[in-house]
Amino acid sequence: QVQLVESGGGSVQAGGSLRLSCAASGRTFSSYGMAWFRQASGKEPELVAAISRSGTSTYYADSVKDRFTISRDNAKNTGYLQLNSLQPEDTATYYCAASYVIGTFRVVTARNQYAYWGQGTQVTVSS
Repeated sequence: QVQLVESGGGSVQAGGSLRLSCAASGRTFSSYGMAWFRQASGKEPELVAAISRSGTSTYYADSVKDRFTISRDNAKNTGYLQLNSLQPEDTATYYCAASYVIGTFRVVTARNQYAYWGQGTQVTVSS
């Protein structure tokens, strides 16, 4: 089992930036692929970005490409999501998730393959 705790959410104006963190505890963090999902009010959760165990492979949703950056520091058992050029449509609760993965370069994009989830952190962007 791995426990995940997000932090770093908040309220910003359009064009602003935030950095979300996901602190992992329990099992070896480097054995898990990681992702960030978001869920806006009344909408289904969507995958924002995902990263391989090694951190060398990444995936981004088209809506956040060139604005968001996913990264991880396995030595610190922490994942990150840098959010730049935020827009009101980015307003949502952001969740980090972990998936036990065989292979250090594989990126997991299917939500149902993520067994471990944090409690979420709210990001609100005003125009």
